[in-house]
Order: sequence, then C-alpha cells, then structure tokens
Amino acid sequence: MFREREGERGREQRIEKGEEVEQRMKRQEGMEQRMKIGEEMMKEMKRQTALTLPLSLANFLMFSLQFVSIMFVGHISHEKLAGASIAISFINSLGFSLLMGASSALDTLCGQSYGAKSFKLVGLHLQRALLVVVLISLPLAFLMAFSGRILIQLHQLPEISMTAESFARLMIPSLFAFGLLQCIFKFLQAQKLVIPILLSTGLTAVLHVFNCWLFTYNTELGYRGAALSVSISYWFNLLLLVLYIFLSPSCKETWTGFSREAFHGLWSFLKLGIPSTLMVCFQNWQFELLLLLAGLLQNPELQTSVMSISQNISSLVYVLPLGVSGAITTRISNELGAENPRAAVQSILTALLTVGIEGMLVGSAIICGRSFWGHAYSEETEVVNAVAAMMPWIALSHCIDGFQCVLLGTIRGSGRQKIGAFVCLGSYYIIGIPASIILGFVLHMGVKGLWIGNLCAIFVQDFVLLLMSTFTNWEKQAMKAKERLKESGMPSNTCESDPNYWIFNIHASMHSLSITMEPTG
Repeated sequence: MFREREGERGREQRIEKGEEVEQRMKRQEGMEQRMKIGEEMMKEMKRQTALTLPLSLANFLMFSLQFVSIMFVGHISHEKLAGASIAISFINSLGFSLLMGASSALDTLCGQSYGAKSFKLVGLHLQRALLVVVLISLPLAFLMAFSGRILIQLHQLPEISMTAESFARLMIPSLFAFGLLQCIFKFLQAQKLVIPILLSTGLTAVLHVFNCWLFTYNTELGYRGAALSVSISYWFNLLLLVLYIFLSPSCKETWTGFSREAFHGLWSFLKLGIPSTLMVCFQNWQFELLLLLAGLLQNPELQTSVMSISQNISSLVYVLPLGVSGAITTRISNELGAENPRAAVQSILTALLTVGIEGMLVGSAIICGRSFWGHAYSEETEVVNAVAAMMPWIALSHCIDGFQCVLLGTIRGSGRQKIGAFVCLGSYYIIGIPASIILGFVLHMGVKGLWIGNLCAIFVQDFVLLLMSTFTNWEKQAMKAKERLKESGMPSNTCESDPNYWIFNIHASMHSLSITMEPTG
C-alpha cells in the first residue's frame, strides 16, 4: 500500500515537472516569437523610413513653390496678392486635384506590377497615365484661360477676378507639367527610387526663388512673373526626372521606350483613375468649402484669416504623414504584387505605429508653440489670439490625419479606390460639412466649430477604414493583384510589327469601353 502511494506521488511529481518544462518551453517560444516580430517590425520601419523622409521633404519643397510665389506677389500690392491667391486656389481645386487623382492609379498599377517583377508593365502603365493626364489638361487649360469670367459669375469682385485670370493664364503650362510630373513621381516611387525625386525637387526649389525674383521684380510681367516662375519650375523638374529615367540604369528594365501596347488596357487604367480622382477631389474640395463657409460667419475678415492660417499650418505639418502615406502605398502594392500578404499586413501595423508616434510629437510641438504660429502670419493681436485658440484642435486633427493617411495609402496600394471614394464622400459631405455648419453657425462656435466638424469627418473616415483593413482578406487581395496584372497585360499572340496592330488596339479599347458602359439590367 505504501509503495503504491509512493509510486503515485512519483508519477505526479514527474507529471508536474513535465508540465513545468512544457510551460517554460512555451514561454521561451513565445518570447522568441515576440523578439522575431519586433525584429521584423524594426526592419519594416527602416524600409518605410527610407521612403518616408525623402518623400516628406520632396512634398514640402513642392508645396513651397506656390508659397514662395505668393510671398513675392505679396510685396507688390494687396490687390495683386488677392488675385494671385484666388488664381492658385482655383487651379489647385479644379486643375491640380484632378491631375493628382488621375495619376494616383499608378500607386496601385505600377506598385503591384513592380512587386510581381512585371517590369515592362510598369512602363506601360506610366505611358497610359501620361496620355490620360495630357487629355485631362486640355479642357482644364481652357478653364484657366477664362477663370476670371467664371469667378465673376461666382460673385467675386471683377477687379480681383481679372487679376486672377491674368495670373492663371501664365500658369497654364504648369498644368501639363504638373500632371506629367505626378505620373513620373508615382513611376519612380513604385520602384523605391525616391532620392532622385528629392534631388530634382530640391534643385527646382532653389531655381524657383531666383526665377521669382527675376521675373517678378526685373521684368514687365510684374506679379504675373511669379506665375511664369511656377510653370518654368515644374517643367524644369520634369526635365530632370525624364533625363534620369532615360539615362539611369535603375530604370532600364521598367522603361523600354514608348510602345503602342500602352493603348491596350486603357479602360483598366481608367477604372482605377476615376475613383482615385474622386478620392483626391473630395478631400481637397472639402478644404476649400470650409474656407468659403468661414467667409459667411460674423466678422468674415477675421474668420477667413484664421481659417486660412489654420489650413496653411495644417498643410505644412501634413507633409510628414503624407510621406508615410506614400511609403505605405508603395510597400502594400509591392508586397501584394509579390503575393506576400503577410508582409503587407505587417507594413500597415508598422506605419500606424509610426504615425501615432509622429502625431503625438508634432501635435505637442504645435500646442507648445501656439503663440508663435499666429505671429508668423500676422501682427494683429486679434488674429494672433484666435489662431492660438485653434492650435489644440489643429494638433488633434494632425494626430488623426496621420492614421487617415496610412489607411488611405492602404486603399490605394490594394486597388480599392472605388470604396475609398465612397468613404471620402460619406465622411466629408454627409458627416463633416453638415457637422461644421451646425457647430459653426447654429451653435455659434465660428471657425472652431467648422474645424471640429472636419475632425468628425476624419474620425469617421479613420474608423471605417480601420474596420475595413482589419477584416480584409489580404490573401484574396494578393490574388486580385495577380488578376489585375493579367487584365493590364497584353495577350501573348499580339505583334507590334503587324500593320493593323494600332487600329486593332484602338478598336478593342473602344469596344471594351462600350461594353462596360452598357446597362446590365
């Protein structure tokens, strides 16, 4: 009996020891797994940083071109400054937004093609985009040429409207250059070639200051010289990057010269280009609408000034999360194209962590320097105090804006721009603008109420996009990327040497378009 009890105790002790050993092994495995995940996230963060920093700085330098032009015009007269500001706002809203959106289809197409190592297809996508943005620029140029008449019909002052038209006409060449430049940016970004973008933009920014001084103060053009300087700068930047693509061995595989194959699959490009354009336009137009609403508040001069300064500060610090957005778009599209959905998910988590840290740091800096920002733009005490009161809300919007940038970058990288367009439409125009009107006008919160309404829109957008990303089947997205590549590619039995090839491709594209446009019911 005693021996049996001893035997049972021995067995129990051995079982307990075995369980302890098993638990220690599980803990060790868990620790090793966490360390492995941490190492992978650090590697991913380094990859994204290598993309983010050059892109953020390049975005800032591109933003500075118009800002510098406005500064030079501001030293001529208030009337010229008002006209130039309205002209640039008009061109940004109806011109650059459309071109930027159309080129954003390349975020998906070039990125996924490069990830799948379909290098020739990357160049074909670029050619399709170049064709589309040139065609879009033609009617936009007509609008710019008669922008003064349009502004007068919108009840703007005739003198300022015609000043704006004169300024806008000399910016017409910049429309074509900007659209082509955005396509080149996306083409290089998809290949992680961001340093050439930074260097060319930096040289352009330096040249732009000299051009503004030369054409604004030393020619008969006067304030219009600043507009001409913008056009020259965009074309100069474009020339530098075109030379890089033609001469650099880095683009040898992706750019093999112009090809008639670019006409095939043009509708596939537009299926992403149209919702991409809507996404960008919905965001930018909402910004302009807030400024117009500020002009309808009591004391419109003060309210408009505060809203304009607030938007300017927000745009200035926005270049950092915008760089992260470009990086995550590239990482997502490359990994999905390479059929590596796990790495795509990891890149999203890393980017969200990055913008969370960046948002807290920059937001804190905005709040700590809240008295500085107003003095940088105005010497009027009332304006300075009103801007200082806006800083906490601007800091908060910057924090959640970062998450929005990452999540929208995820949408572009995975080719779901149609869903993104609906989310932007609903969040900004069904939630945001009505909330801004209620808070700003009904509850008499003024500019602060308009801004909080915008915060509501961004928060809703972040929440919806985060849910989408969380419940997305990324393996399925990788398969869709593969299908998209097949749809965009050329059939293997086509031959460019066939004299009927050109006519066949145009006919096939038009036939595909007519089928797509027919009602299904």
